[in-house]
Amino acid sequence: MLTTSDFKRGLVIKLDNSPCLILDVHFQSPSARGASTMVKTRYRNLLTGQVLDKTFRSGDKVEEADFERHKGQYLYADGDRGVFMDMETYEQFEMDAESFQVIQPYLLDGTEVVLGLFQERLVSVDPPQVVELTITDTPPVIKNATATAQTKEATLETGLTLQVPPYLEVGEKIKVDTRDCRFISRA
Repeated sequence: MLTTSDFKRGLVIKLDNSPCLILDVHFQSPSARGASTMVKTRYRNLLTGQVLDKTFRSGDKVEEADFERHKGQYLYADGDRGVFMDMETYEQFEMDAESFQVIQPYLLDGTEVVLGLFQERLVSVDPPQVVELTITDTPPVIKNATATAQTKEATLETGLTLQVPPYLEVGEKIKVDTRDCRFISRA
């Protein structure tokens, strides 16, 4: 059993028999004497994908989820589902279409990921924070078009579109932040 003092970002707890990933924690001191400290959390239910808020009293106990993280690898897309392999056991897992659709634009065959397993079932996949992808389509550079900083849209090899600096051309590899779909630099 865990207490609220153990709460931190990234911890997986069990609420209503579902694994829930804590996204944010705030400890709020009481305004009245004798009142207990409140622990406000924002969490994602890993089975449904819902993001919810819940307030606990300081000292409340919660059960730690039977959640394991394993090194994994993205193998291929099977229709609208993704197939991943556990790098330790070589066991393969399929990810449902709705969850896979969110991370698919960052994955190439063979990309290393972190698999989240709950009761031997795949419930989450964390792609690397930074991926290297090749630009497949972008408009040509127009020199001296403006005095201010500008960006242009680029399509990457996975189908992802994002804003990039105007000096980039088709065929160049770039680094992309998977947390907010942002161009970082040339690879």
